[in-house]
Amino acid sequence: MSTTEEVIRIIEKGARSAMTNEEIIKQEIDDWLSSQERKDMLAGERYYRNKADILDRKRMTIGDGGALVEAKNLANNKIVHGFLRKLVDQKAGYLLSKEMSIQTKNNVYDEQLTEIFDKGFKRLLKSLLKESIKKGRAWLHVYYDEEGHFRFKKLPAEEIIPLWKDAAHTELDAIIRVYEVEAYEGKKKTTIKKVEFWHSKGVNRYVIGKGSLAVPTTSGLIPDVELGEFNSHFNVIDSANQTQALNWERIPFICFKYNEDELPLISLLKSQIDEYDQKKSDNSNNLEDLPNSVYVIRGYEGSDLGEFRRNLSILRAVKVSADDNSGVDTLNLEIDTEAYKTHMDMTRNDIYEFGRGVDTQADSFATAPSGEALKFLYADLDMDANDIENEFQAALEQLLWFVNTHLENTTSIDYSEETVNFLFNRDIVINESQVITDVKNSEGIVSKETQVANHPWVTDVKEELKRREAEDKAARDKEEEYGGLPKDKVPAEVGDGDQ
Repeated sequence: MSTTEEVIRIIEKGARSAMTNEEIIKQEIDDWLSSQERKDMLAGERYYRNKADILDRKRMTIGDGGALVEAKNLANNKIVHGFLRKLVDQKAGYLLSKEMSIQTKNNVYDEQLTEIFDKGFKRLLKSLLKESIKKGRAWLHVYYDEEGHFRFKKLPAEEIIPLWKDAAHTELDAIIRVYEVEAYEGKKKTTIKKVEFWHSKGVNRYVIGKGSLAVPTTSGLIPDVELGEFNSHFNVIDSANQTQALNWERIPFICFKYNEDELPLISLLKSQIDEYDQKKSDNSNNLEDLPNSVYVIRGYEGSDLGEFRRNLSILRAVKVSADDNSGVDTLNLEIDTEAYKTHMDMTRNDIYEFGRGVDTQADSFATAPSGEALKFLYADLDMDANDIENEFQAALEQLLWFVNTHLENTTSIDYSEETVNFLFNRDIVINESQVITDVKNSEGIVSKETQVANHPWVTDVKEELKRREAEDKAARDKEEEYGGLPKDKVPAEVGDGDQ
């Protein structure tokens, strides 16, 4: 057995069944690579990039013996509609177009959090949000770079196989990461699959292969000698200038979920989007392929129908026999455009209905008044945003544990008991005048910070409060300069006869 036999429950179970750790990891990888869950993740990424299934469609017709054959002479338009991209960007823009606010009462702690959760992190958070919608979940890796800086990195969700401690998927036992890298073997460029097994004792690294005489394997996993067979989570240099291997108490990966079930948006919409693409493409093919009429030919003297079509298109005439029954008639073809339009409208409505988005081309959106009517139009999007925010709040709380641990290790100050609030400032279409009036009317009822946070013109609450404070101080200084009472003096009582 390898050195990780005590790491997780699944490994121990495998050990009792006479499977090595590497064999269990390889089996988990094989199951994952062929799983529907991973296929949905890849589909979510493809459809976000407008690479829908319609692009692979072929026009088929019945050939000899009733077999289907590709009809290459027919129109094969492939029209892709970026519904998934619009819905993903709409949800991300609604929740995170305005910067997330971070609040805590400890000023020193607040400054350190502001430095860690900077603009780069907030951009990364938006990327995590899009990833989670496309794939059901997104992964953030906490690490120290080569210079010892505390960093975060997003990893593709299709590379991560989580091993959870609980059925609710709230705490990790370990994770398996499988990814591909390009390398050269001599002058030949090849793709190598690498594996990382992260657990509480460190990380084991492998390469997927058949092994060799020097390194035989029955599991399909070969120790990665290039990056090291085993490493700790990170290394530090102590006061004696010695490198010390250390591990986090938790697995340094944070799962950001789109919803509680970790379902990607594409799994709810793929059939409707495919139907819309297909029917739009079919209609385009019909307009290109079908003539305005069908010709009924009687007594045609030509050798085949191809010659008839050429004569008709080039000479604008055809030659028929002298028989009284000979001639050319036409049958008009009509496409039921009303039924087509109705079906497309219903499919489009279904996409936004089940995708919990706002169709900005809908008549109700164009004619809707502001206020309560707008809130009604945004109800589904707001409901989805509530679910996303709940999941992201839980993930940020787990991330905060790593931040606090890092700060305690580097400053010797424990901030774990401090309260931190992550506020998502949603970007909803509003009646600005009404909101500004409501903010003004709330003077003396709620705090100044709450008023500023809800003002539609404010993008950075903390910066706006600093500006207000600076303006108030400048006004007081100007008042003192022109003979106003010093702020530390109490004015005397003024009598009835005093001027």
